[in-house]
This record gives sequence, C-alpha cells and structure tokens, in this order.
Amino acid sequence: MNAAFFWESLIKAIVLIAILLTGFAYLTYMERKFLARFQVRIGPNRAGPVGLLQPVADAFKLIFKEELIPAQADKIIFILAPILTAVPAWIILAVVPFGGTMNMFGRPVDLSLAANLDTGILYISAIASISVYGIVLAGWSSNNKYATMGGLRSTAQMISYELALGLSWVGPIMLAESMSLGKIVESQMEMGWFVIYQPIGFVIFLIATLAEINRSPFDMPEAEQELTAGYHTEYSGMKFALFMLTEYTKMIVVSVIGAALFLGGYHGPWVDQLPWLGPIYMFIKVFALLFGIIWVRATLPRFRYDRLMAFGWKILLPLALLNVFLTAILIVVFRI
Repeated sequence: MNAAFFWESLIKAIVLIAILLTGFAYLTYMERKFLARFQVRIGPNRAGPVGLLQPVADAFKLIFKEELIPAQADKIIFILAPILTAVPAWIILAVVPFGGTMNMFGRPVDLSLAANLDTGILYISAIASISVYGIVLAGWSSNNKYATMGGLRSTAQMISYELALGLSWVGPIMLAESMSLGKIVESQMEMGWFVIYQPIGFVIFLIATLAEINRSPFDMPEAEQELTAGYHTEYSGMKFALFMLTEYTKMIVVSVIGAALFLGGYHGPWVDQLPWLGPIYMFIKVFALLFGIIWVRATLPRFRYDRLMAFGWKILLPLALLNVFLTAILIVVFRI
C-alpha cells in the first residue's frame, strides 16, 4: 500500500512539473503573440511554424549565456535567491484539485494531482509568503543600488497586498465552511460559482494577485524605466531564467487558485458522466484568467509608487474587510 501511494504521488508530481514547465514555456509565447496583436504587430514567427519553437530557442539562448556574479556581491545568497524564489511557485499547487476520479484500465484514477489537505488555504498562504524573501535577498546580495531598491519595493508591496489577498479568500472559506480546496470546489457544484456570491472578493483577488506576482501595472520591483530591471539587474543566464520562470509560473498558479476558489474549479456541464472533462474545464478557466492578466499589461500604465501603496492600504484592505462583513450577513440572513 505504501509503495503504491509513493509511486502514485511521484507520478502526480512529475505530471504537474511537466504541465508547469510546458505552461511556462508557452505562456511566454502566448503573451508575446497577444501583446503583438494588441499593439498591431506580428510577434514571434520565425522559430518553427508560426513561431511555436520560440520558447525552445529562448531556453537554449539562456542556457549558453555567460553567468556573471558581481565582484562585491554576497555570492552564496546571490546564487540561492533565485532558487528560494522559484521553489514556492512550484510546490504551491500541491493542494489544488484539477479533476475528479475516473475509471481507467479497470481501476479508479484520481485526476486531481493534489493532496487532499483540510487546511489547503493555510498551506497556500504560508508558501506564497516565502517567495518575497528570494526577491529581497536577490536585490540586497547584488550590491547594486537599483537592485536593492527593487527588493525594498517588493517587500513593501507584497506585504501590503497580502493582507487584502488573504481576506479575499475568507468569503469562499465561509461559504464552503472549509479550508480544503477540494471541498470549496465541491461546494460550488451544489451552490454555483462563488463569484456570484463574491463579486467584490473576486475583483480584490484579481487586483491583489497582480501585485503579488509583480505584474503590470504593479511591476514596481522591476520598473525598467526607473531601476533598469530592479532586483534582478545583476542576474544573467540561468539565474535570470529562474526569475522569469517564477514570474510566469506564478501567473499560472494564481489563475489556477482563482479558478478553484471562485469559478468552480474543474466542475462544469456533464463532468459527472465524463470526468475527463474536468481538467479541460480547468484549463479553459485558467486560460481565460491568463488572458486577462496579459490584457491588463497591454492596457494599463504603471502606478506611481506612493499611489500603489495608498491604494493597497486605504482602498483595497478596507474593501476586503467590508466584503468579509457582507458575506457574514449574507450567510446569516439567507442561510446559504
């Protein structure tokens, strides 16, 4: 029994890593193509048919680029910082279900790829808060003023918006009466998507996640026009690639979490009769959220830093607290 559990867990981990690696590679392609369309240009079209091999070409380019470490940098921390940033992004999806159970070759196969953890939301919250250390240490260890400023901006920004982000999760938790992502998804099968009951919470989640993953218009820690690249100014080669991998992996991660919390996860029409539709529904919802993130980047200019902080503390946080209060009233009055 233990051996079977070990091999099943190992296979799930390998499949999830393969999905994230492929997703990272072709999310970069998808973003470049969509941004080109928004800006009336072509985008990648030379490497492979319609540019489909562009991510492979980029990977080879980064692998063979020279790796440089500043002479006065703290070398150990400089090397460890990208790893510390990347690891949380890879393990955070361990508790998010991607599908139900179906029969295959005469035995039940779990399509969720996830651990059924009763405190899944707490796990996500704890792991998500670790990645800020990697960015801060990358900026500090580089011995570069631009990099240090980017790291400091990241600290203030991520801590500020984590509060609103955490409160946006409280509504689905209260409605499902559980911190398990699996139970939250199952509750939406009975009650309907939680975005119907939590429109304010969903909007807060979308805004706060953009700040948490340093995406435009909240890309203050990078800010090319001001800080030349911010916290990763001194990074090159595969260390730089790890930061890029982390950013795009986080885009996938927050989209998966948003789909599970507010959009019904893998549930959809006929999924009870055809369980293999579950991962397909999940993919469609995640794709829609990723498209929205890219669209925002193509549309909105960067915030001024003081206004970004004021927006987080003076508008988003009170609004998140109000949403929790209104959700409690909704549950008590209407017996949801």
